[in-house]
Amino acid sequence: MLDFLKAIFQNKKLLWSLTKNDFKQKYVGNFLGVFWALIQPTATVLIFWFVFQVGFKSKPVDQFPFILWLIVGLFPWFFFSEAFMNGTNSILQNSFLVKKVVFRVSLLPVIPLLSALLVHIFFIFLMFGMFIFYGHMPKIYWLQIFYYLTAMCVLLLGLSWITSSVVVFFKDMGQLVNIVIQFGFWLTPIFWNISMIPEKYHWLIRLNPLVYIIEGYRSSMIYHKWFWEDMSMTVYYWLFTAVIFIVGGLTFKKLRPHFADVL
Repeated sequence: MLDFLKAIFQNKKLLWSLTKNDFKQKYVGNFLGVFWALIQPTATVLIFWFVFQVGFKSKPVDQFPFILWLIVGLFPWFFFSEAFMNGTNSILQNSFLVKKVVFRVSLLPVIPLLSALLVHIFFIFLMFGMFIFYGHMPKIYWLQIFYYLTAMCVLLLGLSWITSSVVVFFKDMGQLVNIVIQFGFWLTPIFWNISMIPEKYHWLIRLNPLVYIIEGYRSSMIYHKWFWEDMSMTVYYWLFTAVIFIVGGLTFKKLRPHFADVL
């Protein structure tokens, strides 16, 4: 881990340059350019808000407007799904760096992660602004968002190491990740409250590490709880993430020497 962080520091200028290029290339040729990175998630939130708030007339959740309760779950999911999907394809999309350039290839999944992070930080401050607009003044608990964001980045890096290295040899991995993201969206309590499920099944829902992140965002913004108040979930999440991170690093290291031959 220390060696990897050292590599990030040593290549920080190159990583930043590649991140900017990755960010721009997604929207090159479009009239609104990079603004689509902000417009698409915003439009999705507005559609969901109209359907559930206006159409189904959803009631406040725990005395909070439904739209606020919803965005606190949606915004981290947008970040996770985009970073995971693009991280999976990071080796394939930057094959020239694998074959022709002396470059630490394990840093490639960091590029789409940073690209998605730029957008997510904007939406974090948009979320803060919406809470203030609705009359909820900033609390110290809000700073905890950045702890959960860091936790999600570590998990994403481990997952991306696994999928990005496997997809080089097994192209169907990209489609499998897409399916997992679709199922995960509905299996994670984003639109629904975990209290709707019988308590005896809560442990099964909580096996999903994203539940820790989504509930953590809501604990920070709505319920005003510290992450150590649910120590069992915190320990489980970091144990799970550590296993994914180690397995991801070992998988990447094992398959890395064969990338150039396949690509």
